[in-house]
Amino acid sequence: MQSPRGRFATTQWSLVLAAGGSQSTDAAEALARLCALYWYPVFAFVRHRGHAADEAQDLTQSFFTRLIEKRDLAAADPDRGRFRTFILTACQHFLLNERDRSMAVKRGGGRTPIPIDIAMAEERYQHSIAHAKTPEHLYERQWCLTLLGSVLDTIRDEYRAAGNEHLFERLRSFLTADESAGTHADAAGDLEMTPAAVKVAVHRLRRRYRDALLERVAETVDSEEAIGEEMRYLLKIVSDV
Repeated sequence: MQSPRGRFATTQWSLVLAAGGSQSTDAAEALARLCALYWYPVFAFVRHRGHAADEAQDLTQSFFTRLIEKRDLAAADPDRGRFRTFILTACQHFLLNERDRSMAVKRGGGRTPIPIDIAMAEERYQHSIAHAKTPEHLYERQWCLTLLGSVLDTIRDEYRAAGNEHLFERLRSFLTADESAGTHADAAGDLEMTPAAVKVAVHRLRRRYRDALLERVAETVDSEEAIGEEMRYLLKIVSDV
């Protein structure tokens, strides 16, 4: 499976390795993007390890603060596997170190905490634990769902910018096997389009979603060849209920 951009994308590995030894604006943006993508899967993992919601919030913030402030990211090694695996392993080590000492700072006081919507996180966690086999499985599954959701948000923003948000919202259910999508004729009636035009619009949306997903996956692996493997893994983990 080839990258839609014709060449391997700048990966999270390269961004993070640069960020691990830099205070530049680009490094800060890379870290912000990293935290936005990974904070909930980490929260869910910590929560499922038996920590209460508030404690999981504190631990999640402290984990990312340590990654940033202690430059733990500089020790990341792309040759040792997927970036999501590096984050999980780092979190496991962090929790082991935290087990025998109380947290010195609560809720990131004196540090730079990552923004965590604890109410949303806890609600999402309660809905997700039904599919969780282990804390590690929950982390992997939530990482996949978070990645897919971020891709959908990107495309929504593109359609909104083009003045087509209503079209996106009506056609997005065609991206999955959602029965609520109805037929192309049903959507045509809702959108005041012809069924043929809807068919073309759905095809374009699916193609854009696939390309955007490939681009996002390319950022999380260390080689072009790994993209197809990671795509298959995404499908497996979100289907494994």
